[in-house]
Amino acid sequence: MATQNTDTASFAPPEKKARRVPPEVSILTILVVVAAVFEILGWIFQGQSFLANPQRLTIMILQVSVIGIIAVGVTQVIITGGIDLSSGSVVAMTAMIAMSFAQVSTYARAVYPALTDLPVLIPVAVGLGIGLLAGLINGSLIAWTGIPPFIATLGMMVTARGIAKWYTKGQPISFPTESFAKIGSGVWPVVIFLVVALIFHIALRYTRYGKFTYAIGANPQAARVSGINVGRHLIKVYAIAGTLAGLAGIVTAARAQTAQAGMGMMYELDAIAATVIGGTSLTGGQGRITGTVIGTVILGVMTSGFTFLRIDAYYQEIVKGIIIVAAVVLDVYRQKKRTKKV
Repeated sequence: MATQNTDTASFAPPEKKARRVPPEVSILTILVVVAAVFEILGWIFQGQSFLANPQRLTIMILQVSVIGIIAVGVTQVIITGGIDLSSGSVVAMTAMIAMSFAQVSTYARAVYPALTDLPVLIPVAVGLGIGLLAGLINGSLIAWTGIPPFIATLGMMVTARGIAKWYTKGQPISFPTESFAKIGSGVWPVVIFLVVALIFHIALRYTRYGKFTYAIGANPQAARVSGINVGRHLIKVYAIAGTLAGLAGIVTAARAQTAQAGMGMMYELDAIAATVIGGTSLTGGQGRITGTVIGTVILGVMTSGFTFLRIDAYYQEIVKGIIIVAAVVLDVYRQKKRTKKV
């Protein structure tokens, strides 16, 4: 009888493991809920639909595309366990410098009269180069001096904003060439955002670069012991984040057809908010670009919804701050829950 029980147990089917629901599903659910709430409030307070207005949705997507470009870089930084507070200021600095190389010769007050009507690749390369340089400085300070990313990028935030103001003594730069202005026209900002997101989604999921990025965020010491050059990789990550901030500056200037030192104000916090809402853990080692894309759209829906309901901008900032804190608290809760299971 005992033998029969043993035989029965040995042929018992294995227990099915519960399928893990992708984190993007829960984030997408939040997006649907947020959109539905604004749709209901729209009918109650405005007597019209929030979602059935194509023009409003188009403007919303165009507005968040720049934040999304920055957020893709910020996501990678946060996955390593770092932070980047400089991206908004880098946007302003690159916008000013790139625009000065994109002016038309018919404008009598061009910054560089001898360097007008240049091919569009030159101002784009200049802007990307400035962003890359800012990112390299951030990464090098963190990797070589060991100072916290918060301090290194805070210093760059102040410095880049100062350079943007100093460059033309606070004067705006306008009158770009038609080819430069096209970068920010139509759906191009959205296309650029989606292409950037796709490239780094593939890089993080399927390349050694991504494996190293997650490994450093999960456990820097273990990553170092396993042979990863942590300092060199951090420089790469911050250089990419700086370059993407430079790209965002180019798109911003091209879309506005002018560059001002005050551009990009608070963009770094919006990018961090989109990243955290998208499920990237501030403790490092976890996060996906797909989540960041959805988080960016959630942020855009909220901003557009508040404007639609005519809620004052001050309240919008308050709510945004509450959401960031709530997302971090939720992340801490998830981390504690995961630790208990282990």
